[in-house]
Amino acid sequence: MIELLQFAPQFGLMNASPFCMKVEVFLRLAGLPYRTVDSIPPGTPKSKLPVLRDQGRSIADSESILDYLREGYAAQLPQALRAPETGTQLLLRRTVEEHLYFAVLRCRWLDPVAAAQTRHLFDSVPAPVRGLVFGMVRRKMRRDLWGQGIGRHDEQCVYGKACADVDAVVAWLGDQPFFAGGEPGSIDACLYAFVANLIWVPFETPIKAHALASAPLLAYAERMRERVGR
Repeated sequence: MIELLQFAPQFGLMNASPFCMKVEVFLRLAGLPYRTVDSIPPGTPKSKLPVLRDQGRSIADSESILDYLREGYAAQLPQALRAPETGTQLLLRRTVEEHLYFAVLRCRWLDPVAAAQTRHLFDSVPAPVRGLVFGMVRRKMRRDLWGQGIGRHDEQCVYGKACADVDAVVAWLGDQPFFAGGEPGSIDACLYAFVANLIWVPFETPIKAHALASAPLLAYAERMRERVGR
């Protein structure tokens, strides 16, 4: 059976990592049998999650995992999931994975109020070292966000950029029920994971408020939740 190695679920979502959740949403849309492994074994490829284990192989990176599933299980997938990614879908995915994601990450880790909620991700760490581990990871996130670039902007600038991303995503959805059209495709596995991690988490930010003000985006999220849960 397919194994999905991921972080333990948090905040009532499949996963607080949109990249892990993206893969699980795809698996649910595909109807493929799988089980999750909610722990981080040593020596995972690329030292990141998610990782998919299947037929003696370990595949890291959510994009590579979906490529593998589309190729290896093509005969079992609905047409919308088998369809190759279009140029527009690639641009949408890059917008949320390479820009909006880091804006949200900045909120979760660097905003003092939000960071108090993020700290709960470490509740399974032994209490004597929990604060130390959280502090180490938070400092690493600060360095990573500075290196990526979005950590160099003040929060109001970041909020503005992220809200523009949300508007662009909503504009492309238009009147379609799903980003892939009449039925959800790979792009919906990605977009839904990111939308859910924006609107259904306990972080109150201007980005979340902006997303919640979009009726089309909320309706889309509800349609996807009916299909796969959250």
